[in-house]
Amino acid sequence: METIRIKYFSDQIDKLTYIDGKSDWIDLRASEEVVMKAGEFRLIPLGVAMQLPPGYEAHLVPRSSTYKNFGIIQTNSCGIVDGSYCGDDDMWRMPALAMRDTVIHVNDRIAQFRIYKNQPQIQFEEVTTLGNANRGGFGSTGTK
Repeated sequence: METIRIKYFSDQIDKLTYIDGKSDWIDLRASEEVVMKAGEFRLIPLGVAMQLPPGYEAHLVPRSSTYKNFGIIQTNSCGIVDGSYCGDDDMWRMPALAMRDTVIHVNDRIAQFRIYKNQPQIQFEEVTTLGNANRGGFGSTGTK
């Protein structure tokens, strides 16, 4: 079992735990009340800093209900938190764009994350041909 060291910036948000015990994704919550007008961008504070296990990164995405409930989208689609972002002041935040006027309250679940092992070291070998059959180009599932 891996261990993540965590620092909370607020005692008003619930402690991190697996989503309803049914998933290996972990919910993240707004740690401040955020009022946004349609078209406004904000880095929404999530109230935690973490030290990931060596060799891991975190993938941060919106919850499936985030747009329906709050009308915001995460501007980078999927946020990647690498292991070096682990300082005492490195609070995680969700970059969000409001598509409608909205209010996000303290402790509202707006994002989720899970950790992945880092990509192994790779090298590139330059060749003049890959020696594979042509599938038909981008967007093609092959020839008919």
